[in-house]
Amino acid sequence: MNSNEIPSWLLSLDKEDVEFIKIFVINSGSLKEIAKYYNVSYPTVRIRLDKLINKIKINESTENEEFVSFIKKLSIDDRISLEDAKLIIDKYKKERQK
Repeated sequence: MNSNEIPSWLLSLDKEDVEFIKIFVINSGSLKEIAKYYNVSYPTVRIRLDKLINKIKINESTENEEFVSFIKKLSIDDRISLEDAKLIIDKYKKERQK
């Protein structure tokens, strides 16, 4: 795969997120095994996975406009929920189309 073929959602992840994905794949998606690997509880791994899923969804859902990027960052940082971020971005897009 060439570097220009790497999806933008993957490029937006930090090193720890990519490592988590690697461990996830190596352990066949077993959250129990991942919890053992990181020496944390199952719920901790579940929360980490949910945050990673949210990061990917947000980065895939919209183009890189400054306002949209700001809203994405708020959601990634858990300052607003994924659902609220989507609502704000959808409203923003509708307003821009008028």
